[in-house]
Amino acid sequence: MKKKFSFPIQITVFFILLLFLILLSASIGSADLSIKDSLLILLSRIPFLRSYLDISQISDVYETIVWKVRMPRIFLSVLTGGSLAVVGACFQGLFRNPLADPHILGISSGAALGATFAILSGIQISFLGLGVIGIFAFIGALITILFVYQISCTNHQISITSLLLTGTAINSMLSALISLLMSLNRDKIEKVYLWTLGSFSSATWSKVQFLFLFSILGICILCLFSKALDMISLGEETAQSLGVDTKMVKKIVIVISSLLVGACVCVSGIIGFVGLIIPHCIRIIRGSSHRFLLPLCAIAGAIFMLICDTLARTIASPSEIPVGVITSIFGAPYFIFLLKYNKRKG
Repeated sequence: MKKKFSFPIQITVFFILLLFLILLSASIGSADLSIKDSLLILLSRIPFLRSYLDISQISDVYETIVWKVRMPRIFLSVLTGGSLAVVGACFQGLFRNPLADPHILGISSGAALGATFAILSGIQISFLGLGVIGIFAFIGALITILFVYQISCTNHQISITSLLLTGTAINSMLSALISLLMSLNRDKIEKVYLWTLGSFSSATWSKVQFLFLFSILGICILCLFSKALDMISLGEETAQSLGVDTKMVKKIVIVISSLLVGACVCVSGIIGFVGLIIPHCIRIIRGSSHRFLLPLCAIAGAIFMLICDTLARTIASPSEIPVGVITSIFGAPYFIFLLKYNKRKG
């Protein structure tokens, strides 16, 4: 059943669905447009097509709303969802743990601590399209990656068990520091708390360009290790006997994945469960081969995040619900199901 349809058909269907949802999301909001008008606005941005399209009947205000407000948010959610889903699939294969997710190494807590410092400091700077919160969050994520990696590395070797335990310990410590800072600065608790729930409300084309570089390069590099991840999923000894340099693979996959998560967190805040539930859903459809799993996860994660963000900005309009709340509503029940399922398997 998992391979009822061929991979080209599956990925084509997913891609077409993603394009349709992008058009639908661009049309939905406080200012509703038809899908046709949204399509014309988007196509008019292609230089050689603009002269052939008549968009004179569409208000300039609507064109601004679609292109400058909604599309950056849509692309940012697509890139974030795809990246987190791919990282989740890689970590589940690398750690041989079905409950592993992109934030398992404490990266999100490191980014949150950096963002907390930025919010409390009141500094106003920007770099590469990122505001001070994004910059501090990315720095916090990078420092956490290096710290966890350094502690868990012994004689230039990475122990998966040590890595997971270190990540858990660092995550708890950083979460405690964030709580301490929040308790000492009660007037800014709300801003820090809302950032940790995740949101794309501050999306800009500059942030899209920043994340696009990390996402495309990171996902492509991780896909190159699909075969190695398949073998490592069977066990490190088995992988080594088949000629896989497990030390190198672990280092590269962990570093690239961590950079991807850090980049996502610094532009959107902490968004959970995407990297947990999407890989499992795709395995049901296609199987566990990372050669097919990772590309499908990239598109499925983008679809899932786009749906969640569209719901976040529309169901309580004109107010907005943090997108992390929406993903948790979908993800938490599935996480409980996985726990019970794995418990039954022993």
